[in-house]
Amino acid sequence: MGSTAQRGGAAELAAAIDHTLLAATATAADVERLCDEARAHGFASVCVNGVHVARCRARLAGSAVRVGCVVGFPLGADAPGAKRRAAEIALADGAEELDVVLQLGALRAGDDVLVERDLAGVVTAARAAGGLVKAILETGLLDVEEMRRACRIAEAGGASFVKTSTGFGPRGATREDVLLLRQCVGLRLGVKASGGIRSAAFARELLAAGASRLGTSASLAILREAGGLGGPEIAC
Repeated sequence: MGSTAQRGGAAELAAAIDHTLLAATATAADVERLCDEARAHGFASVCVNGVHVARCRARLAGSAVRVGCVVGFPLGADAPGAKRRAAEIALADGAEELDVVLQLGALRAGDDVLVERDLAGVVTAARAAGGLVKAILETGLLDVEEMRRACRIAEAGGASFVKTSTGFGPRGATREDVLLLRQCVGLRLGVKASGGIRSAAFARELLAAGASRLGTSASLAILREAGGLGGPEIAC
């Protein structure tokens, strides 16, 4: 899902970026500025915490920018019913994309059935509302075989993307992670790289490795490096 070719210019990079603000201290004004930046620069989506979804939907009305929301974030350790309910609320508020953290403890324990069931509840809610789900693997906590299993589970559970990281784990995305995830899911799913993406050079490297989306709070810095776009950054 999505081109894996290198995208060099600012506009092409922008179209692959989920413009992200997940700081606990984010204010309404911060979120509105995030939306205005996304609209102005043509980002794929904004990605926010659930409390901000309705505000983003209203601010982005009439634009092509999608509204994304995190679920079970950043630990993935909510009860399956709680994840599904959080997803339903976010979708009702206007979210179109849900980035959900897998049940990592169950994954590491080998309980793939629980991991898939946990994810599938969110996917079912998303599909009923016309939304899509990105399954966050938190690759910095997993070995290669666990990453491969997580990709298989994400696909079986109905996710549209696999995503490397929350940005709150031990490390962010790497080229090696993206290569592995793309190898595992082929062109059947999208691959979202997230965490530690702060330069156009690294963004291009990840896209060339197979990423189809990039999650970053350094979006404007990346665009300035790529093509001289200006505007204030929102730190996350």
